[in-house]
Amino acid sequence: MKVPLLNLQAQYVSLRDEMRESIDQVFASQHFVLGAQGRALESVVAEYSQTKFAVGCASGSDALLLALMALDIGRDDEVITTPFTFFATGAAIARLGAKPVFVDIDPQTYNIDPLRIASAITSRTKAILPVHLYGQCADMDQLLEISTQTNIPIVEDAAQAIGAEDKGRRAGSMGLMGTFSFYPTKNLGGAGDGGMLTTNDEACADRLRRLRAHGGATEYEHAEVGVNSRLDELQAAVLVVKFPHLDRWSDLRAQKAALYTRLLNEANLDFEVTPPYIREDGRHIFHQYVIRVPEYRDQLAVHLKEQGVGSKVYYPIPLHQQECFSYLGYDEGSFPETERAARETLALPIYPELTDDQQYYVVEALRNFAP
Repeated sequence: MKVPLLNLQAQYVSLRDEMRESIDQVFASQHFVLGAQGRALESVVAEYSQTKFAVGCASGSDALLLALMALDIGRDDEVITTPFTFFATGAAIARLGAKPVFVDIDPQTYNIDPLRIASAITSRTKAILPVHLYGQCADMDQLLEISTQTNIPIVEDAAQAIGAEDKGRRAGSMGLMGTFSFYPTKNLGGAGDGGMLTTNDEACADRLRRLRAHGGATEYEHAEVGVNSRLDELQAAVLVVKFPHLDRWSDLRAQKAALYTRLLNEANLDFEVTPPYIREDGRHIFHQYVIRVPEYRDQLAVHLKEQGVGSKVYYPIPLHQQECFSYLGYDEGSFPETERAARETLALPIYPELTDDQQYYVVEALRNFAP
């Protein structure tokens, strides 16, 4: 049996006719930028994310950049974030000339550890950028308390977490701004790049709209320099069709995660495997189902490939160990939980169309692994 890490074709087949009709309408209108489809998507994402405003942009990476630009973050400023995340999180900070200040993770959730943040704050700290990794929110109560006490704003990197919840609060609604990605592999994925920012602050939303369009209040009036980062109508048309299915898809992912966990707990494997930890006070949307394998992780990945099972390591090289961030002066051992997670974690296939038989096969392949 073949079990790919992700199967986008299966999702497309079920929505093909509706998506093609929506795309044809965009071509018929010949309105490709900042049109009705984009506005419709902004409206439903804002409501879904429990915010007043949503602002579309060209990618999740640009969403991070725009959020930090809206906070006037620049040279000599510092932004606290996690080293265990996709590269775009740290890159957005560095691209503005600011300094990424990394804080180690909670070993259970893989999200930033709030208890370590206070000691990282300096007079130059201008923002805190938690990442809701793999589809589970960071512990926001503690982060929000720190933000209130220090008056340092929070930008939520919710690229992997649309619809995830922390005590009933949706990802992207708790900080000053939230950022989302519609990269094709996301729970709500487009047919290319796309992104969105959410906020409850009207002035912030207005500025984000200007910044995504070269910083102009109108086409030819510019009070500041922004970027060209607009969500095009073709992407929005695809996402508007997909959006009504998002909750069902995320619920299916959670059901499949529960089946994986039960099967793993019953498997009596010859090596240690720890299923994902799920916070009781949140909603995990399982963008990824990530197991921890303290020994033999890489050998297991090779074995799974031989058995036709897709798997992937998110993320094998933490940000503080990336060559481009060597100037920050972090050494091996600076963030032990992050480095351990990079050595031990492995994502198994999970998507709404994954069948029970495929999941049984994945766990049987794990059972057949001989360390």
